[in-house]
Amino acid sequence: SGMAVHRPLSRFWEWGKNIVCVGRNYADHAREMRSEVPAEPVLFLKPSTAYAPEGSAILMPAYTRNLHHELELGVVMGRRGRAVPEAAAMDYVAGYALCLDMTARDVQDECKKKGLPWTLAKSFTTSCPVSAFVPKEKVPDPHNLKLWLKVNGELRQEGDTSSMIFSIPYIISYVSKIMTLEEGDIILTGTPKGVGPVKENDEIQAGIHGVPKVSSATPPVRLQAW
Repeated sequence: SGMAVHRPLSRFWEWGKNIVCVGRNYADHAREMRSEVPAEPVLFLKPSTAYAPEGSAILMPAYTRNLHHELELGVVMGRRGRAVPEAAAMDYVAGYALCLDMTARDVQDECKKKGLPWTLAKSFTTSCPVSAFVPKEKVPDPHNLKLWLKVNGELRQEGDTSSMIFSIPYIISYVSKIMTLEEGDIILTGTPKGVGPVKENDEIQAGIHGVPKVSSATPPVRLQAW
């Protein structure tokens, strides 16, 4: 396998391969989207080129007129796992990051109408802003966190991870039965209610109450004409 490369988990976004996203994992968000509360997790993927580390700009694709923020807790995998039993799932977690699932809502609505995949809406360059890595030792209970997001200083999203429909161990087990998860991969665990639009030059800040230094302040959103 060639030379071993030192790959620090603290910079997982530079080398981690897979970004697996869980849609509709908070009932209040499912309701605001007029969607059914799912019986099984709804999954979609983003490419690793979607990462925008804290401090880099979010680029708005020229093909959307309605770019939304979706605040999510990201779970970073610490080792390879395939068909992981739910009871052992937390042993595979290295830590967490706060993530934004940037979504071209108008494009997603069109995709839904036509029964097409959501790739154009969810997987563009910079569609996955991420905070600094938080080792799992610093988060005694990932199901007891309060997440918040502000746009231009105004609170837009606030949610408790205790309201997730599917727990983190359930999600890891479920996903790993479909696709092998590898060290450095991340799972985005869904967004609470309050998603909404951002426009050019808006500033997004997000954080986890009680966990210092986990914030994901982005410079102004920029329009990217491809």
